[in-house]
Amino acid sequence: MPRTLVNSDLFPPIGPYSHAVKAGGQVFVAATPGVDPATGQLAGPDAYTQTRQTLKNIAAMLASADASLQDVVHMQVNLVDVADFAEMNRAYAEFFTEPYPARSVIGVAALPKPGAVLTINAIAVLGGS
Repeated sequence: MPRTLVNSDLFPPIGPYSHAVKAGGQVFVAATPGVDPATGQLAGPDAYTQTRQTLKNIAAMLASADASLQDVVHMQVNLVDVADFAEMNRAYAEFFTEPYPARSVIGVAALPKPGAVLTINAIAVLGGS
């Protein structure tokens, strides 16, 4: 199946992967941390701030693929500390309304970006809104 790289000037990937790829009428966004593209640093130390920045980053990648957060059908949140669930949820609710995307929340031991408390993956369907 052909796949197309989604243009992302947010920040360089920290490994041999693409931030986002279009294939089969969908956009697949890799695990994204809350890095502020203006500074290249995490937007803040807490789950609320990092969730907000992560969702802004995902929205920017989706916009490059002619999609939006409203086209997202599934997200996976990877939390270093599940005690941050409520703060992540508080920020998440600022970006989505019903019907919400399906979502998985997974507790992880660590993330590759030092200081990151979470990452979020997303799958969007083009023309899905």
